[in-house]
Amino acid sequence: MQARFVASQLAELVVTEQPIPIQHYLRQPQRLIQALTDPDRVEQLDAEHFRLKMRPLRFLALSLQPTVDVRVWADSLGTIYIRSTGCEIRGVEYVNQRFQLVLVGQLMPQHQDLTTRLVGRADLEVNVELPPAFWMTPKYLLEATGNGLLRSVLLTIKQRLMHQLLSDYRRWVSDQTAELSDRPTVIPQLSSNSPIA
Repeated sequence: MQARFVASQLAELVVTEQPIPIQHYLRQPQRLIQALTDPDRVEQLDAEHFRLKMRPLRFLALSLQPTVDVRVWADSLGTIYIRSTGCEIRGVEYVNQRFQLVLVGQLMPQHQDLTTRLVGRADLEVNVELPPAFWMTPKYLLEATGNGLLRSVLLTIKQRLMHQLLSDYRRWVSDQTAELSDRPTVIPQLSSNSPIA
């Protein structure tokens, strides 16, 4: 039995003004990934590609552990994009061979008056052929359970984003400004051969 589950989540965060605009922070995909997930569950494959090992999920009688490969990149205006590029389900080989996950999201800074907001959206879709044990389960029950599971995954990501992203941004700005203030100021010395001296 083929099943399709979908969920979407919107997010909006007000950004407190800092000495370094948030667009500079957003151009570092690894920082966004670290804000979205537990760092112990992330493997950086290259500058834009990451492997996310999700926590085990329960779907009716199944226990699944998705590992999702994503590409995260930013454009010149600081908009961040995320796309899934692959997925593996650990725990049930039957499902792994018949499973497709599509994650698409973006987070963009919007400026209005003197306020910057981050506005984002994530869409998650799963297509899967369910094992024969589920064929007698009413389709509406399967869909309600699957859609609810995807909504809870996106809600967890949104909550981490809202709590972690802005605190990481403030920490990053603090580190950057401290690094700049620690650098010695070099005043050029004029030599006696200089036409100005």
